[in-house]
Amino acid sequence: MSLGLPVAATVNCADNTGAKNLYIISVKGIKGRLNRLPSACVGDMVMATVKKGKPDLRKKVLPAVIVRQRKPWRRKDGVYMYFEDNAGVMSTPKVK
Repeated sequence: MSLGLPVAATVNCADNTGAKNLYIISVKGIKGRLNRLPSACVGDMVMATVKKGKPDLRKKVLPAVIVRQRKPWRRKDGVYMYFEDNAGVMSTPKVK
């Protein structure tokens, strides 16, 4: 799958939590390579902050999942798939 959302990308929030925009801080499960930005695609877990939205959601680092991306990716059957915008949904943080 084509990685379409690097760190520092802003995506729309596609849930009803009251957040409008999410700012990607890091991508979970990326080991890294020198001078390469960690990037996410559809289905990846990211750590994000809320840039626009309810004041109680802002200034916190929250986990989110990417649900839509504009960069096309190729499916196994040869179809290229892409969406109109970049979007993610916030998930609840794990409680220990």
